[in-house]
Amino acid sequence: MGAAIVVAGSALVLSSLAAAKPKPAAPAPEQWQMSLDGGRSLTWQRSFHSEAEVKPNRGFWNKLVDVIAGAPEFKFLVRPYSIAVDSHGRIIVTDPGAAGVHIFDFPQHKYKFVERHGKGALRAPQCVAVDAQDNIYITDSDSGDIFVFAADGKYLRTIGALKGGEGYFKRPTGIAVASAEQRIYVTDTLRDQVFILDMQGNVLQTIGKSGEGEGEFNFPTELRLDGPNLLVVDAMNFRVQVFDRSGNFQYAVGKLGDSAGAMFRPKAVSLDSEGHLYIADALWGVVQVFNRQGQLLYYFGSRGTHAGEFQLPAGVFIDREDRVYVVDSFNRRVQVFQYSGLKNAANHAGNQDLSMGPANHPSDKDPSLGTPANHPSDKDPSLGTPAKEAQ
Repeated sequence: MGAAIVVAGSALVLSSLAAAKPKPAAPAPEQWQMSLDGGRSLTWQRSFHSEAEVKPNRGFWNKLVDVIAGAPEFKFLVRPYSIAVDSHGRIIVTDPGAAGVHIFDFPQHKYKFVERHGKGALRAPQCVAVDAQDNIYITDSDSGDIFVFAADGKYLRTIGALKGGEGYFKRPTGIAVASAEQRIYVTDTLRDQVFILDMQGNVLQTIGKSGEGEGEFNFPTELRLDGPNLLVVDAMNFRVQVFDRSGNFQYAVGKLGDSAGAMFRPKAVSLDSEGHLYIADALWGVVQVFNRQGQLLYYFGSRGTHAGEFQLPAGVFIDREDRVYVVDSFNRRVQVFQYSGLKNAANHAGNQDLSMGPANHPSDKDPSLGTPANHPSDKDPSLGTPAKEAQ
């Protein structure tokens, strides 16, 4: 009887609150789109930053508990850095500021925060990769270890841990997993090398050394596998280097400067279905898009807090549906864009001729989509130098 009275009374409270405080009109959703040549386009879809957005529609009983016990405290992004998407569409975001990893499962309306305390704690999760079984690999730049978790977030093992609690790597950052070849690729930023490991963590090979030449690095950070190629963000050489999986240099994209295609602080790289390279530049607050010949096709973004604007973009990942995920670190969010290239545009373009391959992309001949006159540095000459950004 008493419980019934509490429920009835709480229901009256909810109904009276709803009557006393009419819901304000929802703000119009932001819209952002770039129309590109050949029927291509890039469209902003959404941004997200907290656990609450995974479960937007809380039922009556949850709201009733909120009235009695108080609203729940949802996890949110603090200083997100790297991102990956697994085979089920779950979005995995590392967060050094929260000393953990966020797993957003929007299709299933589920969320999980992965952390590890005590001996062998996860202290500064940096970059993330998943294998063919959706196991999650996290580099920890503080401990020098690589942590491996199951798809459900259960801790499995640590790679690189040495006796005395030290890690083998000085500062592991980027990571990629080649499941078919049973190989793990890791950048050690302070050693200026890429390590190739077997799945047990044994070092099979190293790539590179300190320097500015081909195959040499100056603070390598993120890396990405693309078919037979390995892409490495060579941050302080202001470029992305491309190797085959055996470590042989193929080509490089980017340079230091203030003209189109130049970089100040490249952070991450990913590729769309047409093989275009998307490179996040933290200092300029943009994502630049190149073809494989190193020509700038276009860029998107500017400094700000609205849709399509960034403050210190740190990570970028493109899934199999050409959704582009950008970790907007200082804005504490992830922004999601939809790229419609030749394959996707053909499904919506009717009789429009979109038969050109990437090698014959119009912007390969006319890079007017990202000319120096439109380059961010021309708008804001006060962007500073890479040395002014905190490591």
